[in-house]
Amino acid sequence: MKKIIITGGAGFIGSHVVRRFVRKYTDSQIFNLDALTYAGNLENLSDIKDCSNYTFVKGDITDGDFITKLFEEHQFDGVIHLAAESHVDRSITNPMSFILTNIVGTVNLLNAANHIWKGNYEGKRFYHISTDEVYGSLGEEGFFTEETHYDPQSPYSASKASSDHLVRAYHNTYGLPVVLSNCSNNYGPNQFPEKLIPLIINNIENNKPLPVYGQGLNVRDWLYVEDHASAIDLIFNKGEIGETYNIGGNNEWRNIDIVKKICEIMDRKLGRENGTSEKLITYVKDRAGHDLRYAIDATKIKKCLDWEPSLQFEEGIEKTVDWYLAHKDWMERITSGDYQKYYEEMYSQR
Repeated sequence: MKKIIITGGAGFIGSHVVRRFVRKYTDSQIFNLDALTYAGNLENLSDIKDCSNYTFVKGDITDGDFITKLFEEHQFDGVIHLAAESHVDRSITNPMSFILTNIVGTVNLLNAANHIWKGNYEGKRFYHISTDEVYGSLGEEGFFTEETHYDPQSPYSASKASSDHLVRAYHNTYGLPVVLSNCSNNYGPNQFPEKLIPLIINNIENNKPLPVYGQGLNVRDWLYVEDHASAIDLIFNKGEIGETYNIGGNNEWRNIDIVKKICEIMDRKLGRENGTSEKLITYVKDRAGHDLRYAIDATKIKKCLDWEPSLQFEEGIEKTVDWYLAHKDWMERITSGDYQKYYEEMYSQR
């Protein structure tokens, strides 16, 4: 039986990938490795926890000895590496945790895979999932391609750029069979509510201010998380070794327009007068080094792997709002403890 380890599998994107692989590849044993830090939540996977081909392992990728022993014990055939510190604001206040998890953690996984495979790479694959933020910021025109030079602007994107380079270096130096992808902003069910869309949904429901950085003019390309999971599936199984694939939704929206769209949807679904939620919009001091615009050219993955997103943003955001409204208990359990303290630190003093 093929053994695949997915790191960060209790997180937002990771949980959707784990669920897809457990349900689709019943002849493979899927291991979910997660440290269960603030954004990791096993409740995201309660529907598959009893599946015979699913194993959860609690552990930290920054612990090199633990990772090596885990790989020696289970002799994994494939690695899908999603575990990462991912919130830009947190990287500004605490960059070291990003250096340790995103760089050192990635190297620990690379070393462990290289150690157990010992140059016998037939049927083996190390897949590193990254972000479009490594490319820096675009002007009003143009798109990021796989050939765009790296120009990271925050500790988060710099740490992800470093890990990308290291993965490619292990391929070039040792012949490790790797594939990489860089994806645009994800949204959908189970996202930790420090990120824009679930934060706005939750605050509207609770009649709290809706914090918008600067004037809300920053542009992002949005991809529904299950579409990202389907792309990860394709790249892991059919992507060409040594190649990088950009994954994007071709859905560019300004932050302020997203907030207003969610306000409109929430007013309708909560039975409030149209325009009620917009009154909660509060403009706050902009984030340091806030990139103006990201936009992905996903031509390569569409051409080479026949992938394209199934949902456009307006359809996906309706589904997302419906999910959060139907899972208020999930949100209530999440928005306690560290999240509350973090929220106060980030927004109350702006």
